[in-house]
Amino acid sequence: METRRILMRSLAVAVVITSVIWITTAEDQKVRKPCCTKVSTANVTDPIINIRLQRKSLPCVKAVIFETEQGEFCRDPKLRWVQEKVKHFFNKTNTTPTPTSSISN
Repeated sequence: METRRILMRSLAVAVVITSVIWITTAEDQKVRKPCCTKVSTANVTDPIINIRLQRKSLPCVKAVIFETEQGEFCRDPKLRWVQEKVKHFFNKTNTTPTPTSSISN
């Protein structure tokens, strides 16, 4: 009888551990939007279609994302030329920048 009780407790512990591992693995596999993990200082010369601001949330870094027909370019928001391009773009379009998050809800 005692052996049966020990076996049942062991089985219950194994089920709990398996459940925790399964839930943790499922969380890691949620779809995440791609994000900037590094920024460049190179100027963006292509016409800008849209601009997004990315907050820092590791592994993502704080960045300004310039969207062009050639693709998306991650740039350092501290750079003066980046700030000027952002200001000029949003003054021209009469909109405000939209912060983006790297993690889907």
